[in-house]
Amino acid sequence: MKHRYSAAALARHALTGKPWPRAWRAAPPKTDYDVVIIGGGGHGLATAYYLAANHGIKRVAVLERSYIGSGNVGRNTTIVRSNYMMPGNTEFFEHSMKLWEGLSHELNFNVMLSQRGQCVLAHGPSQFDVLARRGNIMRLNGIEAELLERNEVKALLPYLDYSAESRFPIYGGLLQRRAGTARHDAVAWGYARAADDHGVDIIENCEVIGFERDQDRITGVRTTRGTIGAGRTLISVAGHSSQVAAMAGLRLPVESHLLQAFVTEAIKPLVDHVISFGAELFYLSQSDKGGLVFGGHIDGFNTYTQRGQFHKVQNVAECAVAVMPSISRLRLLRHWAGIQDMTPDGSPFMGRTPLANLWLNGGWCYQGFKATPAAGWCMAHTVAHGEEHPLVRHLALDRFRSGNGYDEYAHGNWTYKQ
Repeated sequence: MKHRYSAAALARHALTGKPWPRAWRAAPPKTDYDVVIIGGGGHGLATAYYLAANHGIKRVAVLERSYIGSGNVGRNTTIVRSNYMMPGNTEFFEHSMKLWEGLSHELNFNVMLSQRGQCVLAHGPSQFDVLARRGNIMRLNGIEAELLERNEVKALLPYLDYSAESRFPIYGGLLQRRAGTARHDAVAWGYARAADDHGVDIIENCEVIGFERDQDRITGVRTTRGTIGAGRTLISVAGHSSQVAAMAGLRLPVESHLLQAFVTEAIKPLVDHVISFGAELFYLSQSDKGGLVFGGHIDGFNTYTQRGQFHKVQNVAECAVAVMPSISRLRLLRHWAGIQDMTPDGSPFMGRTPLANLWLNGGWCYQGFKATPAAGWCMAHTVAHGEEHPLVRHLALDRFRSGNGYDEYAHGNWTYKQ
């Protein structure tokens, strides 16, 4: 309870002018830890928290080469949902959704979860059939879903283009009311502070530059702040998975691409839901500040720059105006990019590697932020017990060697993935 602030406490701070206390310690690295987690993003921090909270493993270090929130956890469009249709993914993302629903209470930190609902639009009869199938699979797994006819979508989202001249006529949609958004940086800060309260060392500005090995075992990591011994090591670095894994002699089946996000100038409350455009990969919501937040496909070529390209700005703007012409004169305030690990089948890998005591969490493509709580929960179990959590056994890295891909993208609606 020591971190709760009343209005009186805030006023007292303003009058005294004293600096705010740190939300987590600036921990110096120790010589060794039971677990070293490489990557201070949402997944790494969540894993550290659940290792301590669920499994009692508190000699844990989270190594972040920059500052907490500088990577993909602070560079996304904040959507959370569980409307998946393949066995394994359905259960995993619903577990994540349930964790989201209790996360602010769990962390004693407001992650600003807004369960405003997400509506996926259908722009043709075949697409409407696919959404009906997806909704049926969700309901069979105990996940609520509502298939909406055109007139029901129009009543729910009256600001979209339903005119006869519409380039992409709206045939209907699939609504998940529990879906929505969460504040991305608040998620990072909440997990960081909660992990720190359990004794986890969060070490910022600490870049990993190599590994210590004893034959096929990883015994520690070399960093810009010295060598740190590790009983177990987890790589959880989003778009840089292949680079860090290469230091340990592993070649991963991933490519790194940019995924841009955009925000407009603020307008009055208009968009109450998260909207997914069925004619192209495009998704839109409105932030609490009034700006419209949206994104689309990856830029389409390999890079680590975190700077988006103009052709994708044009493409996403065209999608926005096609589905919602009334926003055509809004000014775009800024755009940014996160680096995505793109796997051959569009699904992540979680679990063991060929090297003993080295674990891997990566390849999240478009799905990383919404998976944050469940990924941390499952990886904490995996690292603590030495074997994959039942919810992620289908995402083992060796599936690429056997050719047993897990392609939710191709299995479902090709226009729907974000």
